[in-house]
Amino acid sequence: MQVPQREEGSMLPSRSFLATRRILYAALAISTVVPLVLVTSYGYYDYHRRFADANDLVDRNSRVADEQALKVVDLNREMGARIVELLGEGDDMTLKDSEDVIHRQLETIGGAFAQVAAISVIGKNGALLASSKHYPVPSISIEDREDFVAARNIRPEPYFSLPVLSKISKTDVFTTNMGRSSYDGTFLGIVSIALKREYFESFYNELANDDAAVTIALYRQEGGVLVQYPDTKPTPLGTASDSALTTALQHNAPFGQLQVVSSVDGLERVVAFRRVGDYPLYVASGYETQAITSQWRAHFIFVLLLTALPCAGIWLLVGFSLCRLEAEKKAWNSWQAEAIRREQAEASARQLQRMGALGNLVAGIAHEFNNLLMVVSTNVALATSKRFTHIEKEVRAVERAALGAEPLARRLMSVTRKQPLKLETVTLSTWFPAAKNLIAAALGGRVHLTLSIPRDIWNVCVDKTELESAIVNIAVNAKDAMPHGGRFIVRCQNSQLSANNSLPLDGDYVSIFCSDNGVGMNADVLRRAFEPLFTTKAQTAGTGLGLAQVLAAAEQAGGTARIESLVGKGTTVRLYLPRHHAKSSAQPLVHMPDTEKVMRDTSVLLVEDNAEVAAGVLAVLEMLGCTVRHEVTADDAVAILNGGMTFDLILSDIQMPGMMNGIDLAEHVRSTWPARKIALMTGYADEIDRAQHAGVKILAKPFDLDELETLVAESHE
Repeated sequence: MQVPQREEGSMLPSRSFLATRRILYAALAISTVVPLVLVTSYGYYDYHRRFADANDLVDRNSRVADEQALKVVDLNREMGARIVELLGEGDDMTLKDSEDVIHRQLETIGGAFAQVAAISVIGKNGALLASSKHYPVPSISIEDREDFVAARNIRPEPYFSLPVLSKISKTDVFTTNMGRSSYDGTFLGIVSIALKREYFESFYNELANDDAAVTIALYRQEGGVLVQYPDTKPTPLGTASDSALTTALQHNAPFGQLQVVSSVDGLERVVAFRRVGDYPLYVASGYETQAITSQWRAHFIFVLLLTALPCAGIWLLVGFSLCRLEAEKKAWNSWQAEAIRREQAEASARQLQRMGALGNLVAGIAHEFNNLLMVVSTNVALATSKRFTHIEKEVRAVERAALGAEPLARRLMSVTRKQPLKLETVTLSTWFPAAKNLIAAALGGRVHLTLSIPRDIWNVCVDKTELESAIVNIAVNAKDAMPHGGRFIVRCQNSQLSANNSLPLDGDYVSIFCSDNGVGMNADVLRRAFEPLFTTKAQTAGTGLGLAQVLAAAEQAGGTARIESLVGKGTTVRLYLPRHHAKSSAQPLVHMPDTEKVMRDTSVLLVEDNAEVAAGVLAVLEMLGCTVRHEVTADDAVAILNGGMTFDLILSDIQMPGMMNGIDLAEHVRSTWPARKIALMTGYADEIDRAQHAGVKILAKPFDLDELETLVAESHE
């Protein structure tokens, strides 16, 4: 089989089977070494990632547990302070006599909270005086208990006891004890709030999401365990002198992360701890390192096996190829041909991507350029209306600059298919004679222009400016192709086309033939003639946008363009524009209101993020007599509309910062306030299409004073 050639005409090297055999051996080595290196690297990365994830998990758990514990302890402190205030300086006898009242008050205060097992009032000698759970209370004394003594000594600060089995509620609890004192400092007793360990364990279980490798615990500062998940027998933590966690807690560290071996169960864990507010309490969350390594090992083995499967296939394929090498010459040639085709397809795809990126760049520049033109045009309109008082020379200069800049912006936008079009019916039999002087100026004095336009030529619907630019661009190229002079003929005819491979058009079209007898184009140049930025002229003589604009103008009008050329004979550019069928309809008589009164009574909401554009449009509107409010974004406009403000006309740009753009604003207004008038202004053709689908009036930038005045007048219809 004949191997295809590359575009530059050089033949691919012939197949060397010895070299192929070496390549296969190299592939065998690579298919072994490279996957092994990649899998090993992935395993190393995954190992450290899992430890990082575990650290993130325990840190997140410790934060959530800290927030929950702080809320509970703060609530306990508030309840204790309230109860101390209710009890006042009552002694044991007084409180015992009021046991019934105190019981109901305690039951009311603590009954609404699931974490509270019981609230008890203890006298100065450790006797139980009142409880939220029992009335009357049994005869119980805790005079010798550690939590009673500690609470008496550190009053009024709360003291947190180690877990106990409550004598009152028969529940596994730990207590928050707050000492009571008289005004002269005499000890009156304590208020003890018993907290259910089960309440915390349930929360920690939910937080751990039933992950057996996760531990969450609430500690006292010296290391005593108040609550632990999974639940184990409460044991003081950190009695061993080498416990890093205990050392950190005892040194009052606000938070931290460690990797320690627990003195409770002997397992190594990554641990994150946090102090609970300013209380002598800590929450800590841990994750077993053994579980991390086990999960990593299982995943790594799975990845290793998954990687080994395609590698084994490659090994088998290489072995088979080595055995059948001599019989594969035909397959090799076929593969080479496919490789070239794929390379060419990829090159084409890359070229399309580059052109798409270039198109977006050009469109963006042109859009900004149009904003500048908008500023100039509105200020010129404003100055003109003021009869050029003392600034006529400068204003005329600005106007000339605007007129010179607008065609360049239109050329850039047209090439990218983003130029807003102003389609209108064009009678070519009268349009071409009127444009003859312009075309002749583009051709120069050495080239003779001939127009052949039948009187019965069909009408077309195009943007006049785009059509004019296209014909002028063709004329400029023709002049460059005839440096010593020649002929340029423009001929039109009506054509009924049927779709085929070379011209995919079907129906009635007007064909415009623009022919010259210049130097012509070779095949390579002809193939790239419509390509944007492609030019055969000197670097400073051409932009490469001329013929690209011609094709864009024809296609945006619904047709296309083709080029025929022979070296030394000349070139013909053919434009195909669809026939326009005029629609006749009776126009009803419309009563037009008095313009000056309409302007004076019109309120306008202007939404534009470009400060200079907004200033120019606002000045023109105020000159027309309108009352104008300006907002920078559509979000701000929606806010004031939702606030109840009403306007006769809402005029908004489309591209703006914020959550909403101009089209979103228009859709919101149309759906919420259908009777309100809204119009949009933009310089992008694709935005115009979307806005028109929404049924909104469009002003294509740059627009003039007459268009704006008409829009304001129509807002009262």
